[in-house]
Parts: sequence; C-alpha cells; structure tokens
Amino acid sequence: MARVAGGLSNDEIAAALVISPATAKTHVSHAMTKLAARDRAQLVVFAYESGLVTAGGQG
Repeated sequence: MARVAGGLSNDEIAAALVISPATAKTHVSHAMTKLAARDRAQLVVFAYESGLVTAGGQG
C-alpha cells in the first residue's frame, strides 16, 4: 500500500519488489478487497489516514 500511495503503477511495484506484475496486481486487488476500497485512490487515503505514509515520505 505504501508503494500505491507513492503513486507507483503495478509494473513499478513489481520491479521494486522483484515480483511479477501479475503478482503485484493481485496484492493490490486483495488490499482493495480487504479494505473495501473502490479504487487505488481510496487505498492512498487509507494509507495516509492510518499513518502508513506521511506527506514527507513513508511512515
């Protein structure tokens, strides 16, 4: 979620974590499902509200 909040695409997340883009997409999708987020933007909001990330960088 921190990488989604940082504006990274699934492909960029995959490269950063050395996983396949399909795996990154699956993880993002599961996070959205578990948090009942409609879209990636809601994941970003949740990441900031929960303190996972801050405006100056990652939590």
